[in-house]
Amino acid sequence: MTQPDLSHLPTLLISDLHLQDSRPDLTRALMGFLDEYRGRCSQLFILGDLFEAWIGDDDPSALADEVAVALADFASTGAKIALMHGNRDFLLGEAYAARCGARLMGEAEVITSGLRPILLMHGDSLCTDDVGYQEFRSLVRQPAWQAEFLGQPLAARHAFAAQARAQSREATSSKATEIMDVNHVAVQQVLVKHGVCDLLHGHTHRPKVHEFAFGGLPGKGEQPATRTVLGDWETSAWFAQIHAGEISLIKYNFQ
Repeated sequence: MTQPDLSHLPTLLISDLHLQDSRPDLTRALMGFLDEYRGRCSQLFILGDLFEAWIGDDDPSALADEVAVALADFASTGAKIALMHGNRDFLLGEAYAARCGARLMGEAEVITSGLRPILLMHGDSLCTDDVGYQEFRSLVRQPAWQAEFLGQPLAARHAFAAQARAQSREATSSKATEIMDVNHVAVQQVLVKHGVCDLLHGHTHRPKVHEFAFGGLPGKGEQPATRTVLGDWETSAWFAQIHAGEISLIKYNFQ
């Protein structure tokens, strides 16, 4: 059966849902979102932290099964789905992505809408003032560390994840809020690296469209730039819509 051509429809982007068994309202919100936009978008990008924790694709989970079925159904309409690792679910693998009818993204990816290139990231790597977190991130993103961790029994992995979340909550409570936001120099550096003036990310849970002047691209002088930050889904759902080169940040209440 030939799938319909949805290329004329908008691209949608979400992040930081932090789905977990103790918050069924978050899962219901995702299902409502997927129902509402089924067949109404060309692409869906999930820019990290779809789940509150992920200890490996081999961990049995009714929640993960439900989400995979729903995403695969969404993809069956012809929409392309892409999953990016967040700081909570960086161990999400190719096997689970395939169950969702999705592909795994790299740490950064440039998409084009109209003639406008837009850089997509989760955003945690830009929080360079949080030195302790960056050291932890560097460790757990190493293939050798991940292979060793995934080789442990599920019980040991669950215990590690629980301890890591507890330590993260304790550390976060004592950090200045500025430290946990992106570093402006890091933002400019990543824009230069990818040759773009527009960045869209999640992670910080501070939804906003930041506009600023950017002169970092060789031979182009000062240009207007944007940094669009997706919100988390703690109390309301946030998503971005990109269509014909225009970026919109949208909030709506849970159903």
